[in-house]
Amino acid sequence: MSSSVDTLNRPALPFEPLPAFRPSVLEESAERADNRGKRIGIFIVAYNALTTLDKVLKRITPEVWQNVERVVVFDDASQDATFELAVGIQSLVHLPKLQVLKNPKNLGYGGNQKAGYRYFIEQGFDIVVLLHGDGQYAPELLSTMYAPLVRGEADAVFGSRMMKDFGGPLRGGMPFYKYLGNRLLTAFENRALGLNLTEFHSGYRAYDLHALAEIKLDNLTDDFHFDTEIIIKLHHQGFRILEVPIPTFYGDEICYVNGLKYASAIVRAVYRYKETSRAVRCYPEYQEYWTPYAIKRSRYSSHYYASRLVGKGQRVLEVGTDGAFGAELTNSGNQVSRAAPDSDGRLPAMQQSFDRILLLDVLEHLTTPANLLRDCQPLLAPRGTLIASVPNTVNLTVRFAFLFGRFRYSDRGILDWFHLRFFTAATFRALLEEHGYRIIRRYNTVMPIERILPLHSDNRLLRFLNNVLRGLTGLAPGLLAYEILYVAELSEPRA
Repeated sequence: MSSSVDTLNRPALPFEPLPAFRPSVLEESAERADNRGKRIGIFIVAYNALTTLDKVLKRITPEVWQNVERVVVFDDASQDATFELAVGIQSLVHLPKLQVLKNPKNLGYGGNQKAGYRYFIEQGFDIVVLLHGDGQYAPELLSTMYAPLVRGEADAVFGSRMMKDFGGPLRGGMPFYKYLGNRLLTAFENRALGLNLTEFHSGYRAYDLHALAEIKLDNLTDDFHFDTEIIIKLHHQGFRILEVPIPTFYGDEICYVNGLKYASAIVRAVYRYKETSRAVRCYPEYQEYWTPYAIKRSRYSSHYYASRLVGKGQRVLEVGTDGAFGAELTNSGNQVSRAAPDSDGRLPAMQQSFDRILLLDVLEHLTTPANLLRDCQPLLAPRGTLIASVPNTVNLTVRFAFLFGRFRYSDRGILDWFHLRFFTAATFRALLEEHGYRIIRRYNTVMPIERILPLHSDNRLLRFLNNVLRGLTGLAPGLLAYEILYVAELSEPRA
């Protein structure tokens, strides 16, 4: 009985906003704070926040306290008494929605976020707002952060200090060197990722947890550039990002970020994403975006030639791929079917006939490629053509490796780990002719320099280099051709 009386007698936490938030233009509204049935959690990351944490809690508006389900302080193994302070507030003030957790060891800025997001996802929450325990971001605007998520207008909401609604970052006390660094990094990230955000580096964020649950967090960094890596993933997976203006506060809080190290980490994070998404090299934090056999979009690649050889209005059988290229052929007005051979090269029984059969980078993966060529014969319509490509095993790059005693498999390319057969132009031609086909055209693809240079396929420099390579490859195809592509028809055409 006495414990319940003690609970009831505890004073409520007073609401003490900063003076800047007292004018009516910035006052909270019940409509904006309304949760509309959503389970909302406030996630406060805290490290050595002894002097600021209580002020942060007091700056949360009463309307937000009424509408959120839980406010959780995640103390990241602080070296001061941050955790004890939070527990003391919990025991002295009537705050049933407040929960205090402490990591047994310091997880880092990104690691602490990963732990917090997992907690709210596992607890079945709908929305989470990330708030810093040092008071750098305004708790008075929590409802501004989560309201667009409640209304279904976005999947992630970022507070931006670069928007001018609150006077801009410099008026708020942001040091000029930080402002300049922020703008330069944001410009770089926008350009590299195709985004148009005003700020990448604000730590005031709100997420729809159903969207966040689809983001793989485990391999993301535990360091401060976690915020950039999660933007990259949200953008790659097509989630909606909305920015809202927030004021800038710089007080006497301690900054634990090394600016040069942070900038270097940002550039590295973007570079590793671009390398992975362009299928150049797979990095673990973005490994789900790695495509071993990505479409080659530059001029004079196998896909470049194949798309022109197929044309439009054709019945196409695409053999042994993930379907991405076939989807593009469908968008061009073709009727595309897919079939996957087994390891011996046998196709499932099919009753259709096709105008074009595509064997792009397939035959080298099979123990018995002859089986696939036989199974394709009855599927070719009268006057139909087989379009097949294989890597050129005697390409200059492989010859150099052999010259210096190296034979090393890789994740992709001519010496792919999964290649079981190796061809030259002559042995590839012989294989086709021995199994009922007559070669009508040959194309030599150029070496894929877009896998080395981070340039778009329409970039002028890349197009110029590809044209140069095409000319050189025409002079020495056996030496420089990256792949051999043959167009073939049945040697004994059917009526």
